[in-house]
Amino acid sequence: MRTSRPIIGIPADRRQLGLHPFHLVGEKYITAVLDAAGALPLLVPSIGRELALDALLESVDGLLLTGSRSNVEPQHYQGTPSLPGTLHDPARDATTLPLIPRAIADGVPLLGICRGFQEINVAFGGSLWQRLAEEAGLTGHHEDPQQPLDVQYGPSHVVHLAPGGQLAQIAGAERIEVNSVHHQGVRVLGAGLIEEAWAPDGLIEAFRVADAPAFALAVQWHPEWRATENPFSRALFTKFGEAARERAAARTQ
Repeated sequence: MRTSRPIIGIPADRRQLGLHPFHLVGEKYITAVLDAAGALPLLVPSIGRELALDALLESVDGLLLTGSRSNVEPQHYQGTPSLPGTLHDPARDATTLPLIPRAIADGVPLLGICRGFQEINVAFGGSLWQRLAEEAGLTGHHEDPQQPLDVQYGPSHVVHLAPGGQLAQIAGAERIEVNSVHHQGVRVLGAGLIEEAWAPDGLIEAFRVADAPAFALAVQWHPEWRATENPFSRALFTKFGEAARERAAARTQ
């Protein structure tokens, strides 16, 4: 069934709530897709190889890979074992990691946020820092969970945008101020990815897929947070929505 809005697929987290597993997507991402991208969100269950990826990609006009409390399992990038108690989501890994290169190859617009940013890097052969605060030369990029959400997701630091890059064109500036709600980050950038932004400590905060036939960007911060109230976040989601509309229009011709 087609609608007047493009359809953005959002792969879910798989979480155990009580005795039952649930597939979950944060409402802030759904709202950003609706209100800032002007698209219709389609929540995609993370059922790994049981999901027919080709059929899914034929059904959507874009993909949003969201942030999450869980981390990509380090076995996917030859990392050391995680510390005990680290939250993982193997069902999401089994869904998104094979989905990402196929989506890019098929020209499906793709936006990655936080965990989604890290998933794309891993899918392209990159690796991650597991605990930024413990790495020499890198600062802590995580929030204070004791603070109200408005503070946790409030402006934290500037990022420097690559001159002439896609984000600089969207922002119309050389730097923007972003929030910072993450413990992990890009250690080695995946093959075919191009840096788009850096934190003051040099950590990569955004990249694009170099040879993607459509929009394919990822950011480490959280532009979905009150996206319509932040000019850059709104512009980023608008650009993503436009790419999805272009794909939707091409597929109906």
